[in-house]
Amino acid sequence: MVYHIPALLEESVEGLNIDASGIYVDATFGGGGHTKEILKRLGPNGRVVAFDQDDDAVINVPDDKRLLFLGQNFRFLRNNLRYNGIDHINGLLADLGVSFHQFDDEERGFSFRGDGRLDMRMNRNSGRDASMLINNMEADKLADVLYYYGELANARQIAARIIAAREENPINTTGELLNVLGGFAPRGREHKFFAKVFQALRIEVNGEIEALKEMLSQALEMLLPGGRLSIITYHSLEDRLVKNFIRTGNFEGRENKDFYGNLLTPFKLINRKGTVPSDEEIERNNRARSARLRVAEKI
Repeated sequence: MVYHIPALLEESVEGLNIDASGIYVDATFGGGGHTKEILKRLGPNGRVVAFDQDDDAVINVPDDKRLLFLGQNFRFLRNNLRYNGIDHINGLLADLGVSFHQFDDEERGFSFRGDGRLDMRMNRNSGRDASMLINNMEADKLADVLYYYGELANARQIAARIIAAREENPINTTGELLNVLGGFAPRGREHKFFAKVFQALRIEVNGEIEALKEMLSQALEMLLPGGRLSIITYHSLEDRLVKNFIRTGNFEGRENKDFYGNLLTPFKLINRKGTVPSDEEIERNNRARSARLRVAEKI
């Protein structure tokens, strides 16, 4: 089984504008595709620090003395780098998608195409999984998760249905959740509906939005002038945060200007509208179809 096929591999690594003796972070190691491509472009004094909180990712770590692998959430970027004697970096790459390995393992509960336990934890040593969330979260909070993270207009009705169902029997598997919510799925668009539900639950379980904000803020602090961010997103919530941050330096997209009306920002945009996969890449790897790469250079 293929662990993962990285999206926009060449474009994202090219975006780093690699210095052969620089220090680079792969914030989402996964199958190691991006890390291995960065290593190819480094000389003997270059270094890669790779992060991944999923224990399974360690099987993909290559034997290369220039690589430091850390089994950590990327939200702890700054502390982990400094603990290892690194005060500055030349670039950071993050591919924010879920790996094929995680999606295809039914027991991880990331996909509605199987019938495994509602887990969805990137780090299986963390406490709360998706079944705990579904069976214990208050109605208003559950509705907010579905509305803000799944962008579901009828989130309150969906939450109410979940609450009513769990009072009769706990909802512990992906199949049970699909049975509970089947009546809400628009005919012909069932996959899109369930994808939104599962996305919302996964984001909440893993605290993905807050972790992304923390990582980006710390990356800005750790980057040297001229250092680059190369970030691949897969849905509008992530992409909006990344776009706002690299354009304005904040997550709200609030524009601060100098006396002359020039936008004050810590970054220069390298690919202003972002880069999406070619038709050829999508044909080879259909899961790359929603990917968008944004690259920015610290001023």
